[in-house]
Amino acid sequence: MTSQRISQGFVITTAVAAAALLLTACGPSQPQTQGTTVPGTNSASPSSTPTSPDASQSPSSSPTTPTGPALCKAATLSAATDASGGGAAGSVYMKLNLTNTGTAPCLLKGYPGVSLTAGADGAPIGAAATRDETTPVADVLLAPDQTGTAVLRYTQAANYSDCTLTDAAGYRIYPPEDTASLFLPQPTSACSNANIALLSVGAFQPA
Repeated sequence: MTSQRISQGFVITTAVAAAALLLTACGPSQPQTQGTTVPGTNSASPSSTPTSPDASQSPSSSPTTPTGPALCKAATLSAATDASGGGAAGSVYMKLNLTNTGTAPCLLKGYPGVSLTAGADGAPIGAAATRDETTPVADVLLAPDQTGTAVLRYTQAANYSDCTLTDAAGYRIYPPEDTASLFLPQPTSACSNANIALLSVGAFQPA
């Protein structure tokens, strides 16, 4: 009787233990920890803030260009001719002189416009002077009372058989880049033909 109880107790104990093991095996397993990849600190990330320009690199204002002497104008010039240049083959070479009568220096540069005219307020007669470009253009700075000179050639009107002779009272002279003129009284013969050029003139040079 005692042996039978012990045997039954052992069977019950064994069954309880087996059930406990079965519950343990079927129970939920613990979740495994998943690792997270962290970006390395050595990788360069793009900067979201633009670099501000250095104040020293800001564009500077354009330098002011110094202004030089103004061009000589008819209002502050006087005109004269000097026929000491001689002549050849029916032509007379003269020095056309323009003198600064103003109170400030001025620049005489280039070729004058020259034509024969019927009077101080008269219209030009015939063709205007052509340019003699054998002498290069120069900057001629005239202080007050200083003079610039250009070679003026006059060809005798009688050299042209088809010339329609006309009396001229003198020369009308336009300084370079000026629309005002000077009148230089010097009576001479002119050709009213527009296709006959009696005059040629060079660029101004220092006197």
